[in-house]
Amino acid sequence: MSESSTRTQGPGSPRPRLTRGRVLALCALPVVLLFVVALCAPLPYSLAQPGETANVLGKRGGKPVISVEGARSQGKDGMDGKDGKDKGRLLSVTIAATQPGATVRLPDVVRSWFRDDRAVMPREAVYPGGGDTRDAERRIAQEMKSSQDKAVTAALRQLHMSPDDVDVTLRLGDVGGPSAGLFFALGIVDKLDGDGTGAGGLTGGRTIAGTGTIDGKGEVGPVGGIPLKTQAARRDGATWFLVPKSQCGEASAQLPSGLRLVPVSTLDGALDALKEIRTDGDVPHC
Repeated sequence: MSESSTRTQGPGSPRPRLTRGRVLALCALPVVLLFVVALCAPLPYSLAQPGETANVLGKRGGKPVISVEGARSQGKDGMDGKDGKDKGRLLSVTIAATQPGATVRLPDVVRSWFRDDRAVMPREAVYPGGGDTRDAERRIAQEMKSSQDKAVTAALRQLHMSPDDVDVTLRLGDVGGPSAGLFFALGIVDKLDGDGTGAGGLTGGRTIAGTGTIDGKGEVGPVGGIPLKTQAARRDGATWFLVPKSQCGEASAQLPSGLRLVPVSTLDGALDALKEIRTDGDVPHC
């Protein structure tokens, strides 16, 4: 009887040794599984990009963004600064972000990190309070209404005018949030008083953009998405950008060529800066 080529190991026989390749494969398996899960799992981020700009001295949907009644304004028929003495533009700027219910995954985040015109922001920073899209839209609308009320109060206070004698209507379509507050206030001042001399408007014919919240006393506050907003401003022709003073560093980090930053902390300071711009004076800078 010939000897069999197959040998059976007894109870005390050594077990087969794992090769290095097998060991590495077994160790790598959990990492691969985690990576696959990370690729597929939704992340708590929003993706943002430069949004629309809106000329607060112009029209939106065929109607003036700012209408004033009950007081004589410097624009034609008290309605549209574009057709009045101010031939320039005051651009309120925005960012466009994914909806709160949108699914954002790791590949989306990685792609956005490598683009200057995209930003990855914590969803809570874009939509404070959480909730679904309807909740977010309701809060954003409330913030916009509050911002408009404060802008009216600040502008009339700046001009020493009583709200009992002036009726201001603000329209900015589906743009929400509080960041247009400063430019709403500037637009109201322009409509009601121009540059204060009766000779022209606040811009001196220039295209000036910017952002910032405002309170009833005229204090300017910080906002989100500054680098993206400067890109939107330059894209739409602005050469000057009014930025909350506390955010000069953030705004300077990715500043588009041809756009100059002007730090402001109050409505009064913003008006002074606009005077320096239109008279080619000593404009403050970041």
